[in-house]
Amino acid sequence: MSSTIAIAGGTGSLGRAIVDALQATAKFTVIVFSRQVSEEKEKEIGARIISLDYTDAAGLIEVLEKNRIDTIISTMAYTEGSAAELALMHAAERSAVTKRLIPSIWGVPCNRDAVPMFPPAQSKLEVMSCLETLSLEYTIFYTGYFFDYYTLELPTYMQPIAFMLDIPNNTAAIPGSGEVPIVFTHTWDVAKFVAAYAEKPQWDREAYVIGDKITFNELVRLAEEVKHEKFTISYDTIENLIDHKVTELPCYLRIYPFLPKEALLPLIAGIGWLFDKGYFNLKWERTLNEEFKLIKARSITELLVQASKSK
Repeated sequence: MSSTIAIAGGTGSLGRAIVDALQATAKFTVIVFSRQVSEEKEKEIGARIISLDYTDAAGLIEVLEKNRIDTIISTMAYTEGSAAELALMHAAERSAVTKRLIPSIWGVPCNRDAVPMFPPAQSKLEVMSCLETLSLEYTIFYTGYFFDYYTLELPTYMQPIAFMLDIPNNTAAIPGSGEVPIVFTHTWDVAKFVAAYAEKPQWDREAYVIGDKITFNELVRLAEEVKHEKFTISYDTIENLIDHKVTELPCYLRIYPFLPKEALLPLIAGIGWLFDKGYFNLKWERTLNEEFKLIKARSITELLVQASKSK
C-alpha cells in the first residue's frame, strides 16, 4: 500500500478533490506538486506544497527521493503540452523510491484521429507512449466527462465552464445527433475511488469509474424535468463542429474574458465532436464501482436534483 503520495496539480480541479479524498482516509502522507508555493494555500488544503522545476531532471529525482514519495498521481493540464508530465514520469522511473504512477490521462482513450479536433489528445498519446517504456506500476483512469460543470451549485474545485448545456439559462446546443451515449462522473466521486484504489496491493493497467451513461438528448430532458422548464434547444451538426462553428450559449459570455472566443469555440467544437464520435461511450469489462461497492458514484438525476436543492 502507498504511504506517501504526491499529487501533481493538486491545488485545484480534480487534483484538489483527490487530495481531500486521500486525506479523509487518514492513511497517507499527502504532498502537492505545484509550480508555485503558497503558505496560504498550504493552510487551506492542509498539505505541504513543493514547487517543481520540470526542466531540472536531477532536481525532480531529488525531490522524489528526499520526500520518500512512492506514488505519484498526476492531474496536470496539457495547456503547454506534455513536457512537464513526461519529465515527471522519467524522474519517477529513475527515482529509487517511486514505484507507482497514475498519469494525467483521465477522461477517455484517444487516438490520432482525435488530434485535429482535440489537440490535447496529442499530449495524452505522448504520455501513453512513454508509459510503455517504464518499469513503474501504473494505472490509467477512465472517467468520462466531468459532470461538475453542469452542477456548480454542488461542492467542486472545477472551473465554471459549462459547454453545450446552459442549465441556468435553460438552453442547450446539442452536438451532432445527441443520440450517442456519454459517460459522466463527478470529480468528488472519482476522487473517492482513487483514494480507495491507492490502498490496493496490486494495480491494473486500466481502471474505470462510471457515474452514469446517457445520451446528450437524455441529459437535456432530465435537466428540463428537474427544473420543470422547457429549454431552447439547437443542434450543431458534425460538419459545423469540424468547421469550429458552434451555437453560442449565454453562459459563454462569462468565459470569454478568461478564454477568448477564438480559443473557446474550437475547444467546445472538439469536445462535441468527441461526444458524437463515441469517444465518451466507454466500454469496460469491470469497474471500480463494482470493486468498491461501499463507494457510490452519483447518477445524473441525483446530481441534478441535489444541485436544484442547493440553490
